[in-house]
Amino acid sequence: MSLILKSFKSLYFATVLMLLGSGLLGTYQALRLAQSADGLWVGALMAANYFGLVLGGKVGHRLIARVGHIRAYAACAGVVGAAVLGHGLTDWLPAWLLLRVLVGLGMMCQYMVIESWLNEQAEKSQRGRVFAGYMGASYLGLILGQLVLVVHPGLGPELLMLVALCFALCLVPLALTHKMHPAPLQPAPLELRFFLQRVPLSLTTIAVAGLLIGAFYGLAPLYASRMQLSTEQVGIFMGCCILAGLLVQWPLGWLSDRYDRVCLIRGCAALLAVAALPLALLPQANLTLLLIVGFVLSLMQFSLYPLAVALANDHVEAERRMSLTAMLLVTFGVGACIGPLLAGVLMRLFGANMLYVFACACALILVVRVRPERVTHLHQVEDAPLQHIHTPDSTASSPLAAALDPRVDDPAEPASEADEPQVSTTEAQQSVNKDSL
Repeated sequence: MSLILKSFKSLYFATVLMLLGSGLLGTYQALRLAQSADGLWVGALMAANYFGLVLGGKVGHRLIARVGHIRAYAACAGVVGAAVLGHGLTDWLPAWLLLRVLVGLGMMCQYMVIESWLNEQAEKSQRGRVFAGYMGASYLGLILGQLVLVVHPGLGPELLMLVALCFALCLVPLALTHKMHPAPLQPAPLELRFFLQRVPLSLTTIAVAGLLIGAFYGLAPLYASRMQLSTEQVGIFMGCCILAGLLVQWPLGWLSDRYDRVCLIRGCAALLAVAALPLALLPQANLTLLLIVGFVLSLMQFSLYPLAVALANDHVEAERRMSLTAMLLVTFGVGACIGPLLAGVLMRLFGANMLYVFACACALILVVRVRPERVTHLHQVEDAPLQHIHTPDSTASSPLAAALDPRVDDPAEPASEADEPQVSTTEAQQSVNKDSL
């Protein structure tokens, strides 16, 4: 692993800086708005960020194809840095929404450049470890972004300067690299109809995970602030929750390779609903309770996305997995756009604890919807279950992350709609009626 870290240190360092800035910006905005606005605006800002990420998945391919990887990365880092500093020039919230879209769009393009570079340079036998290193760098950056608030609890413009500084410095490792430029990108098609028939339960789980994680990143700092936590304590609370998301990935991989993944998804959802009850019912909570319950909740909510990805890969052929990853990320992004808005409206109308009432409701949807008897295994690949891969935080990856996945042994060009295998009407209807995977 030390050789992997040495070989890709510049790309990992750039990832840490990007996620440090992104994590700090999200919490900073929530705490700033907690002083003068309500949960609806905070949720709208996080929804705008995810909308930018989804939009960036499409724009990024065209931009990189037109000007190349280095120029695209530099341009997007410049746009993101300028958008961050723009938050300090105005307090007009509609302008903040536009700036947040630009931040999300630019960051998605940056993810695409980094992931394509990692894919080009990683040997086939190294992809699992390279992927794990990328995941670790992503979570490390997010955690450090929260801990900045512990060291500097003030919410002045200097925090925006620090975020912009991170995006300026993340240019340096890639600008000075001596590695060869990656090959031109080929966009993966979104085969919505095919995947709705093939992996409906995975898409449902991904959408609900988007609702939960989008609401968490956008509104958990606001919730903690409403619980009378100081800025330093909010940073500790958020850092603790994100750390749980990192720590759960290794035992989750062990369990995923040995037990039914549908049962694991349903079990995680049930535990999530039970764990969220104390915060959903209590009008006030102290720091100790928040840390304990928040840690357990995060263990569960950060398990849903990687389990759903693994389950979907078990039922999709290798040549379609790049397209599958694009479909899953778009589904997650749509959920993450809606989640903060819904939870924000509930918090505005009924109080801060509605964030965890919302989490309970989302978890119960999965308990009811995702059941082993709904899985027919009609389309399961021959070597399923495939090895579980510790996927990075879904806020820090692009469709190109599939290329790093060692389960994609030979990532051929995705099949076009014209080349899709024909499914008989009877088989397709049977698949839809039984919610087959």
